[in-house]
Amino acid sequence: MSKQLIVQGGGGFSMETTPLLDQHFLAATRKAKPRICFLPTASGDPDGYLFKFYSAHARYDCHASHLSLFRPHTADLAGFLLEQDAIYVGGGNTKSMLALWRDWGVDRILADAYAAGIVMGGVSAGMICWFEQGLTDSIPGPLSALPCLGWLAGGACPHYDGEAQRRPRLRQVVGDGAMLDSWAADDGAALHFVDGQLNEAVCSRPGAQAWRVQRQADGSVLETPLPTRYLGEA
Repeated sequence: MSKQLIVQGGGGFSMETTPLLDQHFLAATRKAKPRICFLPTASGDPDGYLFKFYSAHARYDCHASHLSLFRPHTADLAGFLLEQDAIYVGGGNTKSMLALWRDWGVDRILADAYAAGIVMGGVSAGMICWFEQGLTDSIPGPLSALPCLGWLAGGACPHYDGEAQRRPRLRQVVGDGAMLDSWAADDGAALHFVDGQLNEAVCSRPGAQAWRVQRQADGSVLETPLPTRYLGEA
């Protein structure tokens, strides 16, 4: 069974009016009425974020739910998460989210869900958390490399065109060796990995791009735009 991770630099229901990235995420399940669970842990489960999730997914033939670690509705977290077809992780503070996941054992449950073929992914914190490292603003000060779950090799950076400091800072930390060779995605772009390898990059607006950022032997940095398929009409 294929293991899928779809990670968005920015966009989807929390940032866009276009449904293209949300539709792509649901379609990856190949289920007629997929069960999708939202994990808003990184932002502390704000009501407004939950409202956006449920409002957006009400337009689709799916069964939407969420899991709060601040107000859990069940003690059987594994049973609940492993019955999903897709699990979507929202943005916020990645460091705090990972700490909560580890304390509740959610990281281990998500690993089982991933191995079972449940489609995984998310936006921003929900993009970078799956990699060995993520470029994060979770800690005060300059954007820094955060150790993450390590399911995907290398580093990752969201909001590559959406926050002015992202691109230069990623190039700096990759160049000086503080961060591994990395994947980056603009707002509105997503990387779709299958069995740990990049299957394709997609976008919800023309011109949004995914990138590969790699350190060269002389310490310089090579930034390569990746072919990125627009999900709307050509």
